[in-house]
Amino acid sequence: MCNNKTCPFFGKCGGCNYDFTADDYHDKKLLLLRQFSMTDAPIWIPPYSRRRAEFCFSGGNFGFFRHHSKDIIAINHCPLLCPELNAILPRLRELPWIGSGECLLTLCDNGIDVGVNANIPYCTPEFRNASTKLPVIRVSWNGRVIHQTDTPVISFGAHKTEYPIGAFLQPTIISADIMREMVQDTTRDAHRVADLFCGLGNFTFATNADGFDIVGTGMTRDLFRKPLTQKMLAQYDCVIIDPPRAGADAQCTVLAKSNVARIVYISCNPQTFARDAKTLAGGGYKIVKLTPVDQFIGSNHWELFAVFDKEPCSLCS
Repeated sequence: MCNNKTCPFFGKCGGCNYDFTADDYHDKKLLLLRQFSMTDAPIWIPPYSRRRAEFCFSGGNFGFFRHHSKDIIAINHCPLLCPELNAILPRLRELPWIGSGECLLTLCDNGIDVGVNANIPYCTPEFRNASTKLPVIRVSWNGRVIHQTDTPVISFGAHKTEYPIGAFLQPTIISADIMREMVQDTTRDAHRVADLFCGLGNFTFATNADGFDIVGTGMTRDLFRKPLTQKMLAQYDCVIIDPPRAGADAQCTVLAKSNVARIVYISCNPQTFARDAKTLAGGGYKIVKLTPVDQFIGSNHWELFAVFDKEPCSLCS
């Protein structure tokens, strides 16, 4: 158990770069953002809140990689994870694992989803039979369902949606709710909103936006290869953009030339955010809000919530 003094696995498993239970954790983590001028204090997400985590397996062993190693360290309890995921870890370790790969655990509204990606195409009958005894609602192996008792469902505020195997989610419900509320607040006066890289729709439904993504609940579109054009953007006075770690270079290049009044940019990579922010600044956009969210607790990663306005901004209060 975490004793609020140190994580028992820190320095052993490779999951964390910082000991998030240490007294100086906040100070050390904030050093990663020293290049930015924040408008708001950081939002710190508490431990025991992660609803999804990816484990590894090899040679019959299940857990996290040891620090700077491909050896696997057994984990029965992680201070990052929500209680429901921690409770199932001993049962997962006992499964007859074959080959090597990753196992993604996701706590949905109605139970736990287990998604296995392995270097062996098909699981063994022994693994399939053992998986039916797990207290979970779905188990998949390389995208194929091998056991299911219910359809996994995820809520985004009042909206519920089916959870596809391996789909992206914000790692904690707390951070997803906080950022959705911030998005709603900053888009409240918009007449028409586009949600780019919308995923399952954490922001889409709450803002009544048009959703665009490679895979998601919106319009199927590869925004890396085919960003929305200036003509398409002309119908929107606000754009939400929540890209993967690679950022949105191509889309921001087009946005910089557009007349969209407000851009709400949620980034999980400060480096690519800085690049894209420079592109938007070249088009006349100014950051009016920048809030860091520590939803990747213990890691080198930050979530940044930013609002860019273009002068004159019709949405400015």
